[in-house]
Amino acid sequence: MDKINMTINGIQVSVPKDYTVLLAAREAGIDIPTLCYLKDINEIAACRVCVVEVDINGVPMRNLPASCVLQVQEGMNVRTNTQRVRNAVRMNVELILANHNRECLTCLRNGTCELQKLCDELGIKDIEYQGEKREAKIDNLSHSIVRDSSKCILCGRCISTCRDVQGIGVLDFVNRGFNTEVAPAFNYSMKDVDCVYCGQCIQACPVAALRERTYIDDVWDAIDDPDKYVVVQTAPAVRASLGEEFGLPVGTRVTGKMVTALKMLGFDKVFDTNFSADLTIMEEGTELLQRVQNGGKLPMITSCSPGWIRYCEMKYPDFLDNLSTCKSPQQMFGAVLKSYYAEKEGIDPKKIVSVSVMPCTSKKTEANRPEMEVDGLRDVDFSITTRELGDMIKQARISFNKLSDGHADNIMGEYTGAGVIFGATGGVMEAALRTVADILTGKDLEQIEYQQVRGIEGVKEASVVLPIGGKDTEVKVAIAHGTKNAAKILDSVRAGEKNYHFIEVMACPGGCVHGGGQSHVSAKKRLDVNPKVNRANALYDEDKSLPIRKSHKNPEVIKLYEDYLKEPNGHLSHKLLHTHYAKRDVYEVSQQDEFDKLLDEIK
Repeated sequence: MDKINMTINGIQVSVPKDYTVLLAAREAGIDIPTLCYLKDINEIAACRVCVVEVDINGVPMRNLPASCVLQVQEGMNVRTNTQRVRNAVRMNVELILANHNRECLTCLRNGTCELQKLCDELGIKDIEYQGEKREAKIDNLSHSIVRDSSKCILCGRCISTCRDVQGIGVLDFVNRGFNTEVAPAFNYSMKDVDCVYCGQCIQACPVAALRERTYIDDVWDAIDDPDKYVVVQTAPAVRASLGEEFGLPVGTRVTGKMVTALKMLGFDKVFDTNFSADLTIMEEGTELLQRVQNGGKLPMITSCSPGWIRYCEMKYPDFLDNLSTCKSPQQMFGAVLKSYYAEKEGIDPKKIVSVSVMPCTSKKTEANRPEMEVDGLRDVDFSITTRELGDMIKQARISFNKLSDGHADNIMGEYTGAGVIFGATGGVMEAALRTVADILTGKDLEQIEYQQVRGIEGVKEASVVLPIGGKDTEVKVAIAHGTKNAAKILDSVRAGEKNYHFIEVMACPGGCVHGGGQSHVSAKKRLDVNPKVNRANALYDEDKSLPIRKSHKNPEVIKLYEDYLKEPNGHLSHKLLHTHYAKRDVYEVSQQDEFDKLLDEIK
């Protein structure tokens, strides 16, 4: 790659010619502050915090340009720490703070807020600019996401993420001038627009303008109620992120410490969602085989990701029949907990409180879907995020990093390597292939790592030759993560350009490991660490370490079928573990009325 030579703070550097000054400075070991910048996602120079002083071949630039969008040039001389730069950066940050809710001690992002950290670095102790503030608006009507306009700094990171990464565009700048804010069109609630609640906007937000709706107090109340039997399940991706809440490196696997902490919090039983991930493969794999062998609707598409399900219901309802009828592992677990487990342990299922710890904000909405109950019992009562679990552990004053490794309880706590990798994009596909290949060949195959479905490419394709109906058949599969990539696959199938048997879709980029409920990773840290890769590697490492790596070999799942369900896709399985989906209208009638009124006012 062609390189150019330049000087930054007196240091001679040689960098690729497509670099910005911001990246060139990092190459030279120089840290330029940023706030609105999110590499490859939001590079719009809105906050003016990364300004620098520049001259090119001795000719000074009149203004202070933003280094995040300034392309490097031969002979460029950059200064990042002059008095002029320091004064400009400080003033820009103080202006942002002047219209910001500065109740930092009670803020959800206290300690992880990028604005707070920047103020500390700049030594800002007081705000010179005092005046009018925008009217605060808090939207907490959805089950998943809360929007607080008083915290918003108008950086646009959530907008770019929702529009350019996810291809949805729920959020945008509305109003003008001083009254500008980030909101859905016409200031509708997040509850009433085509949001899939993936929470990628939360991951992008540097402050607490977007956050999850928390159910911590509800969980504490249940734990403290002597008449309740509170059971918790933990999703595979949580173990790859929870340690970050306690200062461990991104992607540190903390499975054992997590189990010990949950028992110390007071849960009556601690189980693992990996168990129901294995159960999902039994049901979903059987469903796939039945469709392929009996001429059913193909391609079959996974149904584990609730954000993806909402996206399909709203944007691609013509593919609803292609969705697997399986509930997600979270919901399967809850359904089996309040039936099989309750019966086996002699517990009144009405006294059981089912809690899930998920990497996902959309799981909160999924748990509240009307379809997700059996005989009047909700599958999952409360779903909390990885971050919320971290907060509970801190509230209980538990020294997480000093904990010894614990083990999940029996009956619904054992899992295989196939269940663990559900948390990474391609993991559901690989787990399914491990089981389906064994069933069709009648062999215990040793080659079980399907590298072609791994990785963080937006769309992956693979084919596997399997004996179906007495002859070798090329089974074509595809994997997409992020709803924008899902749209690419569905559009190609709809147009007749692609033909698959099985498609895995996860709503979040990277899969659950980068879900909206995972630990926050700052924009600056993302320049050095890719949380999608690090966390996925943690799951694949646990998969390798386990003695059983195929879902159909999980002894507790086998016993569940022997003692209770009898067979995959059987009558009882369909009652407990399967569901249905329906087309969703993006806007409600009430919204249309408001829209019509607005048009009348304009006229």
